[in-house]
Amino acid sequence: MGRRWSLFLLLLAGTVGPLGASAPARPNLVFILADDLGYGEVSYHGQTRYTTPNLDRLAREGMVFTDAYAGSTICAPSRNCLLTGQHTGHATIRNNFAGGGNDGGRVALKPTDTTLAERLHAAGYTTGMIGKWGLGEDDTPSAPWRRGWDFFHGFVNQTHAHNQFPEFLYRNAGMEPLVENYGHKERVYAHDLFTQEALAFLDRQRDATQPFFLYLAYTLPHADVKAPTEAVEEAKRKFPGLAAPGVPEVAAAFAAMVMRLDADVGQLVTHLRDLGLEDNTLVIFTSDNGPHEEDGKDPAWFRSSGQLRGIKRDVYEGGIREPFFARWPGRIAPGTTSALPIAFWDFPATALEIAGLPRPADLPAEGISYAPTLLGRGAAQAQHDYLYWEISIKGQARQAVRTGQWKGVRYGLESKLQLYDLTADPGETHDLAAAQPERVAQLTQLIATAHVDSPDFPLTPGGTGKTKNKKKTQP
Repeated sequence: MGRRWSLFLLLLAGTVGPLGASAPARPNLVFILADDLGYGEVSYHGQTRYTTPNLDRLAREGMVFTDAYAGSTICAPSRNCLLTGQHTGHATIRNNFAGGGNDGGRVALKPTDTTLAERLHAAGYTTGMIGKWGLGEDDTPSAPWRRGWDFFHGFVNQTHAHNQFPEFLYRNAGMEPLVENYGHKERVYAHDLFTQEALAFLDRQRDATQPFFLYLAYTLPHADVKAPTEAVEEAKRKFPGLAAPGVPEVAAAFAAMVMRLDADVGQLVTHLRDLGLEDNTLVIFTSDNGPHEEDGKDPAWFRSSGQLRGIKRDVYEGGIREPFFARWPGRIAPGTTSALPIAFWDFPATALEIAGLPRPADLPAEGISYAPTLLGRGAAQAQHDYLYWEISIKGQARQAVRTGQWKGVRYGLESKLQLYDLTADPGETHDLAAAQPERVAQLTQLIATAHVDSPDFPLTPGGTGKTKNKKKTQP
């Protein structure tokens, strides 16, 4: 009996740790968000004008979600979805500016919008945010340092973030001058500072007793399309096609931005390993919306959307489907792929489950947790009934809904719904609406169900936000 009892104790120790030991440490969370990086702008998804070896390795060492979606097709509403668990039919922020134009006021998160940072902070996590916020100005109750972040460094609003060499950044609630950039001098690259701050944040967690959540919202490769001169020259040396006759200089600058982003993601993953933190840290990398075409950057030349249709501001797949890689050594099987449709509003539920926390009663219902898929428990994975997006661009309402393999797209409230089979036609080239009126009716009804009026972001110019669902608007 003694031998059997000894074997039992040995097995027990291997399962729960030594008798009397504390419970296993709660996992850390690192969410890295690129800005305007398209589905096809990583070499893992076919980019050939340059390569992204560190992102490719992140994908190979973890799980790739092939059907992962941003919250919106532009930045502020996408980030609202990511941090609150709302989709854009319910979200407080549905465009970068009220009314959908470029001259309206910015809208901040409401006090009733609880951020993931607030939830994790209340549960004992140390929370850090570095990069672009975009969900509340410094004089509002939704400035980042008032919404659950123990540490913040970066841009508070989107317009300021258009400058890659800014004259100041925020460090928590204070403005930190970057004197070297005064007078339009371009000496300090904001992205480099963000990487330095992220590494320093990780250093501070090395011996901490609390778990941490780091949200690293990089601004690359958003416009301005600029990179340090040495980075542009390096891109040209490595990839001579960027300097070929007829190729605009902006192409090399854009490639340099993505290459720098890639290198720094690799540096962060290596730093986690060096600090002994990687085995207890889930790292996710993705982008906030589809690829841009600002400053002369040509998304067609780069095949920025891969085989997908559309770019930033479109609700076709190219505007909202994103590269999405998740890595957690020993917990996520390397080299795995999932076609589970997920979206930004699923991240809060996922993060809370990974953290071992119960789902809060006030967490928006539209989000599901994809933790079962990450951890190889696919049989326990919940599925979306549908995913929904809406936005008003230049006075035109754009809406999209996906249920299963079927996607409905509508540009203009009075226009007919387009219907696509994403399994057979991920590029959305064949509109099947005329042949499938019953499915069109089903998706039209889902759009009506998903949309809730927003006085700040009406879908009709000068309107209340109410979607019209009269028969004449249906095919």
